[in-house]
Amino acid sequence: MKIDHIGIAVESLQEGLKFYRDALGLEYKGQEEVKEQGVKVAFLKLGESKIELLEPLGEEGPIARHLEKRGPGIHHLALEVSDIDDRVQDLKNSGVEFIGEKPSQGAGDKKIIFIHPKSARGVLLELCEVNL
Repeated sequence: MKIDHIGIAVESLQEGLKFYRDALGLEYKGQEEVKEQGVKVAFLKLGESKIELLEPLGEEGPIARHLEKRGPGIHHLALEVSDIDDRVQDLKNSGVEFIGEKPSQGAGDKKIIFIHPKSARGVLLELCEVNL
């Protein structure tokens, strides 16, 4: 496993890009909408990993709820795995709780699933697998 990205909730991608791209100089790699997750995502390269800025598409969805409860900031840490289905089954067998029953389609053409913070000692972890 390796860190794939850090997800950061923002109220506006454009405002977030002013800091992460323009002030810090991180390389902008594009953006996309992920309607299934209710977000617009901007990708910025950070070494071997990325920062994903996450703006809600509306007033519903996990990022909108995060912003309402906690404000802008780190939302999750994503770990890249080689076979997400096998990894999820192994973790479920170990008693790990997930948000959702099975992996779904996420940003950057990846299969994703979130580990519930109760199982990860208070941290929202995302497992992701690149679909090649």
